[in-house]
Amino acid sequence: MNTKPPKMATDLALRNEESNQIAHRESESLRHYLQAATSDNTRKAYRSAIRQFEKWGGRLPTDRDTVVRYLLARAESLNARTLDLHLTAISQWHHYQGVTDPVRDPLVRKTMEGIRRTHGQPKRKAKALRLEHIAQMVDYLRCLPDSKKKHRDIALVLTGFFGAFRRSELVAIQISDLNWEPEGLIIRLPRSKTDQQAAGLARALPFGTPGCCPATAIKAWMDSAEIDSGPLFRPANRWDQVTPRPLNPGAINDLLKTLGKACQFDFVPELSSHSFRRGLSTSAARERVDFELIKKQGGWKSDATVWEYIEEGQQLSNNASLILMEKLVTLIDPV
Repeated sequence: MNTKPPKMATDLALRNEESNQIAHRESESLRHYLQAATSDNTRKAYRSAIRQFEKWGGRLPTDRDTVVRYLLARAESLNARTLDLHLTAISQWHHYQGVTDPVRDPLVRKTMEGIRRTHGQPKRKAKALRLEHIAQMVDYLRCLPDSKKKHRDIALVLTGFFGAFRRSELVAIQISDLNWEPEGLIIRLPRSKTDQQAAGLARALPFGTPGCCPATAIKAWMDSAEIDSGPLFRPANRWDQVTPRPLNPGAINDLLKTLGKACQFDFVPELSSHSFRRGLSTSAARERVDFELIKKQGGWKSDATVWEYIEEGQQLSNNASLILMEKLVTLIDPV
């Protein structure tokens, strides 16, 4: 027999319902923040890795011996860096499920180290575009019949190179991100690949000679396409009609390869959107641009990365053998 007064029972039910709603909101908030802690690209890469493991025959949770067998089965068909990614995905799954992580086992780690030593290959790098390559591309585009796409492509090439943009950043630029100043253009993006906390990214593009100025090229593209809001870089169809959606990131690589073939470059397979970033940094290094200016323009967080680009750009001009050869000239008999 229920001895509680009706009002007390109602109040208790209301409090329980309110507690359940609060718990649900807290759970949703927690899920949202946990999801935001990992970038979408990383999450996609992990999901793909888990699918490949399961397609092979693995099941989660798994154990040490299964992981080792998977490594042995894929050691020759997959790049060692790809296998490292698969191990990370498997490890992360176990870690967040609160179960024993087999990837931490010494046998798994030792096996992976042996695979790296046996099958490891140097990481393929995108071809660094030089100033003369950019000049050839722009000259080729300028010789084409006038069109909106032509203006867009010139703006893309110059902006990608001088702004040292990633392709994801280029296609993310909105008209509202453009801040015009008397001295040039500042592009401010709320987020980028290495800025997951949304501190913001800024690239300054000062006005220069019109023929090679990205800010001027952007103005010409916007005027040609008659756009004043929404995405900056957009597709243009076969009738030269500009669509409202942003350009697909893959279109940047396609454009570079198309231009590379048209300019008869012998390194077309090595071209990708990263050729812009590597090109800006190595070209600036060859011109002895200050380290801090290179780092700032590319938005690099790591000094080591910038020094790597500088050393690459100066490996022939800043070379010990060059100094010794100049000394040798004074020691040998003239021909």
